[in-house]
Amino acid sequence: MSITVALERNRTRRPLRLRLLTRLAICTARLLVLLRPHLLTRVLTRLSRGAAAANSTQAHGARASVLAASLSLNGLRSCLPRSVSIALLCRLQGVWPTWCVGVRAAPPFAAHAWVEADGELIGERGRPESFARLIAVPPAKAGRATEE
Repeated sequence: MSITVALERNRTRRPLRLRLLTRLAICTARLLVLLRPHLLTRVLTRLSRGAAAANSTQAHGARASVLAASLSLNGLRSCLPRSVSIALLCRLQGVWPTWCVGVRAAPPFAAHAWVEADGELIGERGRPESFARLIAVPPAKAGRATEE
């Protein structure tokens, strides 16, 4: 038996420019998540070049905008397109969070994708130690993509 769970949806009206950028980020992310993991990592690494590191306020704002724009990205099983959309929206605004893919460090083990900024998980429950990173794409100035 399964239960459909949705994250809280924020219905705050956003400026037109932000709504258009958000839609662009979501549409692009839906195409990018179809790539194989190593290609997706390469594309995101190239996109992160030249961007400043995002702070948690910017990343939380991007996440709120993405969740407000797409009901389907509010689901628990849409973490990959949601995290890519957040990263792309941040990039369209000139910054880049750390985009991560990994697994929960404790049972139940499950794959997960998320973004981090200022050393904190953006919109995720738990602490950074709750997840084991497999792939991370930090801001280009902070380093290159890592595969642990």
